[in-house]
Amino acid sequence: MLANNQSPTKPDTPPSSLRDRILDFRAKRHWQQFHTPKNLALSISLEAAELLENFQWTDPKPTELTPEERERIEQEAADIAIYLTLFCHDLGIDLEAAMDRKLKLNEIRYPAHLSKGTATKYTRLPTNAPPKKIQRPPASAS
Repeated sequence: MLANNQSPTKPDTPPSSLRDRILDFRAKRHWQQFHTPKNLALSISLEAAELLENFQWTDPKPTELTPEERERIEQEAADIAIYLTLFCHDLGIDLEAAMDRKLKLNEIRYPAHLSKGTATKYTRLPTNAPPKKIQRPPASAS
């Protein structure tokens, strides 16, 4: 984990990935001191509410969005993704691996033959056995 003011890249080296750019942006502003897991989780929630605000009292199809509406929605989605990237980085969460495990769990919880075309929660699907826990791979010794 980086110190509060430490940049993830060398001073003269541009960040190589979007994640590195996000970390570099934060480091150059010394904002990590404010980015506790609680504050990042709150920020994700607040940005999700701002995203939802774009749909208050409307239910447009994607093709019905004006360019301005689409831009506002993209900005809020980006804010959520940036905060989630920081949250996962700071807690050592491999988001892609976590999503893979969750998708495997959901494949068990929501078998296509029982859940196709329905929004029923897995606990209420007919003849659905309790979900198996997806095992996390052992942590590598780094």
